[in-house]
Amino acid sequence: MLTRLHEQKNLQLLLGLLIGIVFGFLLQKGGVTDYNVIIGQLLLTDFTVAKIMLAASITGMLGVHLLRSRGLAQLHPKPGSLGTSVIGGLIFGVGFAVLGYYPGTVAGAVGQGALDALFGGVVGILIGSGIFAALYPRLQRSILRVGDFGELTLPQALKVKNAWVVVIPVAFALIAMLWLLELLGL
Repeated sequence: MLTRLHEQKNLQLLLGLLIGIVFGFLLQKGGVTDYNVIIGQLLLTDFTVAKIMLAASITGMLGVHLLRSRGLAQLHPKPGSLGTSVIGGLIFGVGFAVLGYYPGTVAGAVGQGALDALFGGVVGILIGSGIFAALYPRLQRSILRVGDFGELTLPQALKVKNAWVVVIPVAFALIAMLWLLELLGL
């Protein structure tokens, strides 16, 4: 089934669009497209965004590794470095702090009619992407290479052959974080 899907690019695009719409709907229903919820996260008074991200990380991590262990999926990690993480984190963080949205919530907020997300978020993403694309050749030769670690996954970094040895404890640690946030009423 997945091999046939891989061969049909138009079907992949349609499936991606449908999954994106469902994802946006769920973000909206979860409340994370609401400006006040996002600002509450930045002010450390509302942890709805953190809870949804933790739950998504747990689900995604377990799902991907389950599919991998059954031979239904392969990992294709992108090369990374400390430089790319710092630059990406700064771009993401500045946009998040200035506008109060991140890319996923911008799309969800635009879908529910938030004009600040449309004119601030979408326009900001386009301008920021353009600036980054223009600077990329220079950045690629310098700061983006700092601390290069290649296409490394956490189990590979820990030199563990069976990824589940890392996946299960990390999943339990993230579940414990969710439980603690709920216990503290955050």
